[in-house]
Amino acid sequence: MFDRSAEDIGNILLLEHVNVKIPDQVVATNFYVTALGLTRDPYIMTGTENMWINAGQQQFHMPTGKPEVLRGTIGFVIPDLEGLKTRLMSSREKLGGTKFNCAAEDKYISVTCPWGNRMRFHAPGPEFGDMTLGVPYVEFDVRPNTAVGIAKFYQTAMGAPGTVSFNGNVAAKVQVGAKQHL
Repeated sequence: MFDRSAEDIGNILLLEHVNVKIPDQVVATNFYVTALGLTRDPYIMTGTENMWINAGQQQFHMPTGKPEVLRGTIGFVIPDLEGLKTRLMSSREKLGGTKFNCAAEDKYISVTCPWGNRMRFHAPGPEFGDMTLGVPYVEFDVRPNTAVGIAKFYQTAMGAPGTVSFNGNVAAKVQVGAKQHL
Protein backbone atom coordinates (compact mmCIF):
# COMPACT_ATOMS: atom_id res chain seq x y z
CA MET A 1 0.00 0.00 0.00
CA PHE A 2 1.31 3.46 -0.94
CA ASP A 3 2.01 5.74 2.03
CA ARG A 4 1.17 9.32 1.02
CA SER A 5 2.50 10.68 4.31
CA ALA A 6 6.02 9.75 3.16
CA GLU A 7 5.83 12.68 0.70
CA ASP A 8 4.48 15.17 3.24
CA ILE A 9 6.60 18.32 3.40
CA GLY A 10 4.68 19.93 6.26
CA ASN A 11 2.98 23.30 6.35
CA ILE A 12 5.81 25.35 4.83
CA LEU A 13 5.62 24.69 1.12
CA LEU A 14 8.52 26.70 -0.28
CA LEU A 15 11.42 28.90 0.75
CA GLU A 16 10.86 31.74 -1.72
CA HIS A 17 12.62 34.92 -0.60
CA VAL A 18 15.70 36.14 1.18
CA ASN A 19 15.48 39.83 2.17
CA VAL A 20 18.53 41.94 3.03
CA LYS A 21 19.19 45.66 2.80
CA ILE A 22 22.20 46.82 0.79
CA PRO A 23 23.74 50.29 0.57
CA ASP A 24 24.70 50.34 -3.13
CA GLN A 25 22.60 49.05 -6.04
CA VAL A 26 25.48 49.34 -8.54
CA VAL A 27 27.77 47.16 -6.42
CA ALA A 28 24.87 44.73 -5.94
CA THR A 29 24.38 44.51 -9.71
CA ASN A 30 28.09 43.86 -10.21
CA PHE A 31 27.97 41.11 -7.59
CA TYR A 32 24.61 39.35 -8.06
CA VAL A 33 24.26 39.72 -11.84
CA THR A 34 27.79 39.99 -13.23
CA ALA A 35 29.76 37.85 -10.76
CA LEU A 36 27.14 35.28 -9.70
CA GLY A 37 25.32 35.13 -13.04
CA LEU A 38 21.85 35.53 -11.51
CA THR A 39 19.17 37.67 -13.15
CA ARG A 40 17.56 40.90 -12.05
CA ASP A 41 13.78 40.64 -12.19
CA PRO A 42 12.93 42.78 -15.23
CA TYR A 43 9.33 43.49 -14.20
CA ILE A 44 9.36 44.07 -10.47
CA MET A 45 11.05 47.03 -8.77
CA THR A 46 12.91 48.43 -11.76
CA GLY A 47 13.99 51.59 -9.91
CA THR A 48 17.24 52.30 -8.13
CA GLU A 49 15.94 51.96 -4.56
CA ASN A 50 15.24 48.23 -4.58
CA MET A 51 16.43 45.20 -6.50
CA TRP A 52 14.90 41.77 -6.94
CA ILE A 53 17.32 39.07 -8.06
CA ASN A 54 16.08 35.71 -9.34
CA ALA A 55 17.79 32.44 -8.46
CA GLY A 56 15.55 29.76 -9.94
CA GLN A 57 12.25 29.81 -8.03
CA GLN A 58 13.75 31.94 -5.26
CA GLN A 59 14.34 35.69 -5.09
CA PHE A 60 16.52 38.11 -3.18
CA HIS A 61 14.79 41.37 -2.25
CA MET A 62 17.38 44.08 -1.62
CA PRO A 63 16.14 47.56 -0.78
CA THR A 64 18.70 50.32 -0.35
CA GLY A 65 19.67 50.93 3.27
CA LYS A 66 22.16 50.08 5.97
CA PRO A 67 23.55 46.65 5.03
CA GLU A 68 22.04 43.63 6.78
CA VAL A 69 24.28 40.63 7.28
CA LEU A 70 22.70 37.24 7.90
CA ARG A 71 24.17 35.32 10.83
CA GLY A 72 24.64 32.19 8.79
CA THR A 73 25.09 30.90 5.25
CA ILE A 74 22.85 30.90 2.19
CA GLY A 75 23.17 27.78 0.04
CA PHE A 76 22.78 27.88 -3.74
CA VAL A 77 22.59 25.29 -6.48
CA ILE A 78 23.99 26.60 -9.74
CA PRO A 79 24.32 24.62 -12.98
CA ASP A 80 27.88 25.65 -13.94
CA LEU A 81 30.44 25.93 -11.12
CA GLU A 82 33.32 26.43 -13.56
CA GLY A 83 31.52 29.37 -15.17
CA LEU A 84 30.87 30.78 -11.69
CA LYS A 85 34.59 30.52 -10.84
CA THR A 86 35.48 32.41 -14.02
CA ARG A 87 32.93 35.18 -13.35
CA LEU A 88 34.04 35.53 -9.72
CA MET A 89 37.71 35.86 -10.68
CA SER A 90 36.97 38.44 -13.38
CA SER A 91 34.82 40.47 -10.94
CA ARG A 92 37.49 40.91 -8.25
CA GLU A 93 38.57 44.36 -9.47
CA LYS A 94 35.02 45.78 -9.66
CA LEU A 95 34.31 44.46 -6.15
CA GLY A 96 37.61 45.64 -4.66
CA GLY A 97 37.38 47.59 -1.42
CA THR A 98 34.40 45.51 -0.25
CA LYS A 99 34.13 42.34 1.85
CA PHE A 100 33.85 40.24 -1.34
CA ASN A 101 35.83 37.02 -1.21
CA CYS A 102 35.60 33.57 -2.77
CA ALA A 103 37.33 30.19 -2.52
CA ALA A 104 36.87 26.82 -4.18
CA GLU A 105 36.28 24.20 -1.48
CA ASP A 106 36.08 20.40 -1.89
CA LYS A 107 32.39 20.18 -2.88
CA TYR A 108 31.33 23.82 -3.30
CA ILE A 109 32.49 27.38 -3.83
CA SER A 110 32.33 29.64 -0.79
CA VAL A 111 31.58 33.29 -1.47
CA THR A 112 31.28 36.35 0.76
CA CYS A 113 29.17 39.16 -0.69
CA PRO A 114 30.41 42.78 -0.70
CA TRP A 115 28.68 43.38 2.67
CA GLY A 116 29.67 40.16 4.44
CA ASN A 117 26.86 37.67 3.74
CA ARG A 118 28.26 34.14 3.40
CA MET A 119 27.15 31.86 0.58
CA ARG A 120 27.92 28.35 -0.67
CA PHE A 121 27.45 27.37 -4.31
CA HIS A 122 26.91 23.69 -5.12
CA ALA A 123 26.53 21.79 -8.36
CA PRO A 124 23.15 20.09 -8.88
CA GLY A 125 23.00 16.70 -7.20
CA PRO A 126 20.63 14.14 -5.70
CA GLU A 127 20.69 15.88 -2.30
CA PHE A 128 18.97 18.86 -4.00
CA GLY A 129 16.33 16.86 -5.90
CA ASP A 130 15.65 18.23 -9.37
CA MET A 131 16.86 21.74 -8.48
CA THR A 132 19.41 23.02 -11.00
CA LEU A 133 19.26 26.68 -9.95
CA GLY A 134 17.95 27.92 -6.64
CA VAL A 135 18.33 28.22 -2.88
CA PRO A 136 18.02 24.82 -1.18
CA TYR A 137 18.93 26.04 2.30
CA VAL A 138 19.63 28.91 4.64
CA GLU A 139 21.72 28.02 7.68
CA PHE A 140 21.53 30.23 10.76
CA ASP A 141 24.29 30.44 13.35
CA VAL A 142 22.42 30.22 16.66
CA ARG A 143 23.41 30.25 20.31
CA PRO A 144 24.54 26.99 21.91
CA ASN A 145 21.81 24.78 23.39
CA THR A 146 19.01 26.23 21.24
CA ALA A 147 18.78 23.69 18.39
CA VAL A 148 16.30 21.38 20.14
CA GLY A 149 13.99 24.31 20.97
CA ILE A 150 14.21 25.67 17.42
CA ALA A 151 13.24 22.32 15.90
CA LYS A 152 10.39 21.94 18.40
CA PHE A 153 9.07 25.45 17.62
CA TYR A 154 8.92 24.79 13.87
CA GLN A 155 7.30 21.39 14.46
CA THR A 156 4.58 22.64 16.82
CA ALA A 157 3.93 26.22 15.72
CA MET A 158 4.48 25.81 11.98
CA GLY A 159 3.79 22.12 11.38
CA ALA A 160 7.15 21.75 9.64
CA PRO A 161 9.13 18.51 9.94
CA GLY A 162 12.30 19.06 11.91
CA THR A 163 15.18 16.99 13.18
CA VAL A 164 18.15 17.57 15.44
CA SER A 165 21.55 16.05 14.67
CA PHE A 166 24.30 15.53 17.20
CA ASN A 167 27.24 15.00 14.80
CA GLY A 168 29.93 17.21 16.31
CA ASN A 169 27.85 20.38 16.47
CA VAL A 170 24.23 20.13 17.53
CA ALA A 171 22.08 21.37 14.64
CA ALA A 172 18.37 21.69 13.94
CA LYS A 173 17.21 21.01 10.38
CA VAL A 174 13.71 22.17 9.44
CA GLN A 175 12.08 21.26 6.13
CA VAL A 176 10.66 24.34 4.36
CA GLY A 177 9.72 22.84 1.00
CA ALA A 178 10.64 19.89 -1.14
CA LYS A 179 14.44 19.52 -0.85
CA GLN A 180 14.74 22.84 1.03
CA HIS A 181 15.61 23.43 4.67
CA LEU A 182 16.62 25.89 7.36
